[in-house]
Amino acid sequence: MIRVLLAEDQAMIREALAALLSFEDDIEVVAQVGRGDQVAAAARDAKPDVALLDIEMPGMDGLTAAAVLRRVCPDIKVVILTTFGRPGYLRRAMESGASGFIVKDSPADKLARTIRDVLDGQRVIDPELAAAALAEGASPLTPREHDVLAAAAANEGATIAELAAELFLSEGTVRNYLSSCIQKTGARNRTEAQRIAHERGWL
Repeated sequence: MIRVLLAEDQAMIREALAALLSFEDDIEVVAQVGRGDQVAAAARDAKPDVALLDIEMPGMDGLTAAAVLRRVCPDIKVVILTTFGRPGYLRRAMESGASGFIVKDSPADKLARTIRDVLDGQRVIDPELAAAALAEGASPLTPREHDVLAAAAANEGATIAELAAELFLSEGTVRNYLSSCIQKTGARNRTEAQRIAHERGWL
């Protein structure tokens, strides 16, 4: 049996996925969690062969959880499951050690096939999405610019002073980083920069 850990914050979707996979003779869902920061502990307890991770979860996003799993449970194969087939997300998923990337509107049998294929040592990626990721290239944001823009996105309406205090940076430094983010995304302001970076999977 292929042992699967399922991480998805929406209970209805999580239960539906578990039910779909239960119809497969060779797949067993051995753990379910609704938060990204619960993934590593659940993996250590349940010892799954494959972890199926949603990207957008509270506590920790699925891409970060995948990177944590690669460190603490390197033998577990990771498949990223997402609503958004964004090239930037795909690139970050591969960088975090994921073996598969599948969008939620894929046929149900593709999910089971993907689980089997990654356990078999294959990397499963939609060809069109892979081509788009290569064409778009990597995120132009530096790690620090990413952190500042992510903090601004998480604290909508926060002032420069509030962001600086949270990030332990000077106000001038935060202002410079945000200005650079705006320039690199081609946005008119920081809100638009956040939207563009999010849409492209850079945040």
